[in-house]
Amino acid sequence: MIKEIIVVEGKDDVSAIKNAVEAETIITGGFALPPSVMERIATAAKKRGVIIFTDPDFAGEKIRKTISNKIPGCKHAFLSREEATKNDDIGIENASPESIKMALSKVRYEMIEKRSEFSQIDLITNKLIGTEGAAERRNILGQTLGIGYANSKQFLNRLNHYGVTREEFKAAINLMKSRDDNNG
Repeated sequence: MIKEIIVVEGKDDVSAIKNAVEAETIITGGFALPPSVMERIATAAKKRGVIIFTDPDFAGEKIRKTISNKIPGCKHAFLSREEATKNDDIGIENASPESIKMALSKVRYEMIEKRSEFSQIDLITNKLIGTEGAAERRNILGQTLGIGYANSKQFLNRLNHYGVTREEFKAAINLMKSRDDNNG
């Protein structure tokens, strides 16, 4: 049983979550986010905590940002686009129970205080920006670290705001490099 309440976009997402884990959910119903839904999320955050688990697409990111800007202290879970896509449809509802469990096991807190552990130099040095294959490398690293896929600016923001440590980052880079070495 997951202690926090999981915030998802729709009813199909709830079914997918319930097939994977025992948890309570709140449905946003898209990015309109009526005041009543925001109040439920705020109450849940105070009483039990919430995990924002939205689709890995533009709308999902917009919902995630809106909620976390208005309700500090939320936790975040991410799925990769590959894990959440079925027949060109992107959504949590398309993910396997194993992928959902893995994403929820890598939940991250968004840090409230400003932090600048990582810089563009880290992205450049590790070929996460400005090189061929950079987007795929960010995707793999995002999955490993549990922060999801993002463009380079958002990826840097997530590294700094979701509590990723220098040690975790180095370990994930080394894991990615060893996979590259074994595959090439």
